[in-house]
Amino acid sequence: MFTTEIAPARHRSLNVAETSAPPDSLRVVAIGGGTGLSTLLRGLREHVTPATPTAQPGLISDLAAVVTVTDDGGSSGRLRIGFNMLPPGDLRNCMIALSEEEDLLAQLFTHRFRGGEALKGHNFGNLFVAALTEITGDFAHAIQLASKILATRGRIYPVTTANATLVAHMDDGSVVRGETNITASRRRIVELTLDPPDAAPLEETLDAIARANLITVGPGSLYTSLITNLLVDGIPAALANAGGIRIFICNLMTQANESLGLTASQHIEQIYEHTKAPIFDCALVNTAPFSPEALARYAAEGATPIIPDIDRIQALGVRCIAGDFASEGSVVRHAPSRVTDALLALGRSTSAL
Repeated sequence: MFTTEIAPARHRSLNVAETSAPPDSLRVVAIGGGTGLSTLLRGLREHVTPATPTAQPGLISDLAAVVTVTDDGGSSGRLRIGFNMLPPGDLRNCMIALSEEEDLLAQLFTHRFRGGEALKGHNFGNLFVAALTEITGDFAHAIQLASKILATRGRIYPVTTANATLVAHMDDGSVVRGETNITASRRRIVELTLDPPDAAPLEETLDAIARANLITVGPGSLYTSLITNLLVDGIPAALANAGGIRIFICNLMTQANESLGLTASQHIEQIYEHTKAPIFDCALVNTAPFSPEALARYAAEGATPIIPDIDRIQALGVRCIAGDFASEGSVVRHAPSRVTDALLALGRSTSAL
C-alpha cells in the first residue's frame, strides 16, 4: 500500500495572486473524461493562441487533452462492438468544447438519430469518428484528423489505443468487468485495474506531459474518468517525473458508486493508491456554499458537497487552492472561467515550482 505521508513536497508555498510577468506561453495538458473534462476545456480554449497568422498570442500556446476510452455503453459501446474501435463519446465532447464553432457543432455532433433500426440511438459525432477510423484505419489518427477538420484549439489524444476493459474489485470480494456494470454496481470500489494491464499510451501523450508547464487531472468521476487514465502503463511515471506544475481539480459533489462519503483529501489518497506515487503539487477545491435548492436536488440522489478538508490535503504534501469554483444551473458544474483563471495564475507564478 502506498503511504502518502512520507512523500516530500516538490514545491514551496503557492499563492494564486502572486504572479510575475507572464512567460511567452504555457503548454497545458488536461487529463480526464466525461463532462468534467469538456467543461474545463471550454475555459482553457479561450486562452489558446488561434491558428490564424494575425491572431494575438494567448496565454496558452499548446493545449493537449488526454481522454479516457473505456466507455462501453450507449452509442459508443455499440460502435466499439460493431466496428471493433475505441469508444468515441468522451473524445467527441472534447472536440466540441475546443471547437471555434461550439454552438453549431454541439447541435450537430450531439444529434441522436431517432429512427432507422441501424442508426437509432447513435449520435452523429460518434458516427463521424467511426467513418474517419474506417478511412484512416487508425483510431488515434482519426481523432487528430477530426480535430483538424473542426479547427479545434488544441490536440486531443485517447489515453491509449489498446482495447482495454475496466475491472473493479469490490468491497465484498466480487469482481465487476466493464464501465457500465461498474457504474451500475451498488458495491464500493476497492481497486480498479485494466485488462490488459499493459495498455500503452501514445508517445505523443508522454511527450506532451514531459513538455508541459501545467498539467491537470480532473474534474470527473473518480474511478471511471480519472483513475482509469492513470492505470495506463507509463502515465503515472510520466506524471511523477513531470517538470510542470501538477494540479488535481476536485469534484464538487460526491457521486453514487464512485465517491460517496469521500472527502477531497480521500479523492487524492484513492488516486495515489493506484498510481503508487505522489503526482500532485496542488489541489483546486471549491469552498463556496451551494443553494438550498441545489443541495436538495443532489440529496435526493444521495449526493452531497465534497468536504474540503484543507489541512488533510496539505498534510499529503499537496498545496490547497480554495475558492468559489462552482456554477449552479439545472446541474452543478465547475465555472470554466474561474477555474481557468486560477490555473493560469498558478502556471504563471514564479513560485510554482
